[in-house]
Amino acid sequence: MAVTIKTEDEIAKMRIAGRKAAEVLEYIEPYVVPGVSTEELNRLCHEYITQVQKAIPAPLNYKGFPKSICTSVNQVVCHGIPSEKKILKSGDIINIDITVIDNGYHGDTSKMFLVGKVAPHAERLVRVTQECLYKAIELVKPGTHLGDIGHVIQKHAEAHYFSIVRDYCGHGIGLGFHEDPQVLHYGTPGTGMELVEGMTFTIEPMLNAGKAATKLKSDGWTVETRDGRLSAQWEHTLAVTATGVEVLTARKEEPF
Repeated sequence: MAVTIKTEDEIAKMRIAGRKAAEVLEYIEPYVVPGVSTEELNRLCHEYITQVQKAIPAPLNYKGFPKSICTSVNQVVCHGIPSEKKILKSGDIINIDITVIDNGYHGDTSKMFLVGKVAPHAERLVRVTQECLYKAIELVKPGTHLGDIGHVIQKHAEAHYFSIVRDYCGHGIGLGFHEDPQVLHYGTPGTGMELVEGMTFTIEPMLNAGKAATKLKSDGWTVETRDGRLSAQWEHTLAVTATGVEVLTARKEEPF
């Protein structure tokens, strides 16, 4: 696979795109409340990206995707399409996935939001999924293998009796929305590609409360758990540095 190693100048541009993607998630948080439609969240994010940030929402018209963000609620694993008909209610969990293009470069990130009062089992799924992402990020540095990253995610998820979605994975990113390598969220330590300085990619673990199997809805985009149980996902865009990792999409609330 052809992995594009980024120069310092390219990573500087990706840093700007990544920060903008993070800022969209920070901006939208107060609006993620019971009674709002996912289409309204899409409209607000679209206006913020295009009018305030003067950037481009990457999902819009990407391979025919009709909206500017992805909104994946409850049993939706990923690629949920915002809709006027989908009204959030107390107890829902929702992943909002933002990808911004700035100066040609992509910043891709997602966050789980708890809507109103959420059941403890749902909150636990959301928390453990975020922990999986953070444990993976801690490993990113030159010399680490992709299998090490997948393994630490799989081990933590399965220790909490959650399953890992295997049909979708993280990916290289830069001028392209989806580049090599593929970043699997399961694996064997010491296997797979070795990380080197200048690699940029996403890690975006998807954990299911039930079984790992997914199904694609008739709209051609929305992916759901086959058993109808909850799913959660968190995502960051990362750059491998000489000594470790830079989280290009870190939000102010985070420890990076």
